[in-house]
Amino acid sequence: MGGMTSLEATRWYSHSAARDWRTQAPGSAVQFHRTLDGYVPTPLTELPSLAAELSVGRVFVKDESNRLGLPAFKILGASWATCRALSDWLGMDPVTMTVPRLSARLGEVVTNPKDLTLVTATDGNHGRAVSRMAALLGVSARVYIPAGLSRAAVDAIGGEGAQVIDFDGSYDEVVAAANASTADRPLDFLIQDTSWDGYVDVPQWIVEGYITLFAEIDESLRAEGLEPHLVACPVGVGSLAHAMVDHYRSGGARPSLLSVEPITAACVAESLGAGTPTSVDTSTPTIMAGLNCGTPSAIGWPSLQQGLDAAISISDDESRTAVTDLTDLGQDVGPCGAASLAGVRAALSDADRRRALGLGSESVVVLISTEGLAANPLDGR
Repeated sequence: MGGMTSLEATRWYSHSAARDWRTQAPGSAVQFHRTLDGYVPTPLTELPSLAAELSVGRVFVKDESNRLGLPAFKILGASWATCRALSDWLGMDPVTMTVPRLSARLGEVVTNPKDLTLVTATDGNHGRAVSRMAALLGVSARVYIPAGLSRAAVDAIGGEGAQVIDFDGSYDEVVAAANASTADRPLDFLIQDTSWDGYVDVPQWIVEGYITLFAEIDESLRAEGLEPHLVACPVGVGSLAHAMVDHYRSGGARPSLLSVEPITAACVAESLGAGTPTSVDTSTPTIMAGLNCGTPSAIGWPSLQQGLDAAISISDDESRTAVTDLTDLGQDVGPCGAASLAGVRAALSDADRRRALGLGSESVVVLISTEGLAANPLDGR
C-alpha cells in the first residue's frame, strides 16, 4: 500500500493492491430509473484532444449536466433513496415501485401529504434533488444549508418549492442539525447522503442509485468494444466514489479508480493516508462547493480504503482551468464536474503516479463530470 506525499499542497495517495480487491455486487436502481418520466442515459462524449494531451488512447467525459431535468447526477441517488424509504414505511414492494404508485399510496395513507416532509442537509445539488422528489410526490421538503453556499444554489433549491434553512456552520454541523430537526416528528424523513452509526439504509440506497451512472458507461463503452482503464470522479463525502468502487470491484473490468477532492476539503485522501476515517476543517471556501465536505461517509469507508487505486487533491485554480478547457471543447461543466479532469492532469503529469495507475499510450480514460455550470456557477457567490 502506498502513502501520502505532499507536492505544493497537493495530496496524493496510492494503493497498489486495489485492483485485486473484490466485493459483492451492489444493489442497483437501473430498472427503477428507467420508469422515471424523462429518463435517458446521459452522454458519454469522446474528447480526442484530451487523449493527446494526456498521452493516452482515448478520453471520454460522462456528462451529468442534464440528468432528469436537473444539472447534476444527484437525482439518481435522491430518487431511489426517497422512494425506497417511503415504500418501506408504506409496506410497498420496491421491485414494482414507481413514483405514480407511491404518490397515490401516500394520498391514501396521509390525510394531507404536505404534512410529510423530506429533510436533508446539502452543499448544493443533493438538496435540490431531494426537493425535486418532494415536488414529484406531492410532499414537502426542508433543506438545511451551510454558510457560504452560492446564492444561485440556494435559489435553485428554493425554486423547487423547498423550505430552505440557513445554518451558520460547516457541512458536518448542518448535517447534524438536519438530523436533530426530525426528532419526534414521525412524518419527517431524513434523506441524507452520508452515514453514521444507526443511519445507514438511506445512504446505502443513495449509493445504489448512483450505480446507474456507471452501468450506462459500461453499456456505451461495450458498444465500441472497449473497457475503461481509468475512471476518475469527484469526491465530497465519498458516496459516488463508493458506488464506483463497488461497481467495478464486483464486475469483470478492473480499471484503476481515482478520487479527486479540493485541497481545502480532502477528507478522503487524508483518511486514506491516516488509515482511518479522519475529519478535516472545511472553513476555507472553495469554488468546488459540492465537494466541501469534512468527513467521509461511514458506510463507504471500507470500499474506499480497499478499492481506490489513488486519491488526489486539487486547487481551485486547477478546477477553474479545467472548466474553461472543457467549456472550449463544448462541454457544460461546473467546477465540481471539472475536478475529474484537473485530478487526472495532476496525476498523469508525474511519471510515478502514472505508473501507479497503470496507464499507457492505449489506455481508455473516463472522466465523471458530475454537474453542469448552472449547478455551481463560478461567479455564483
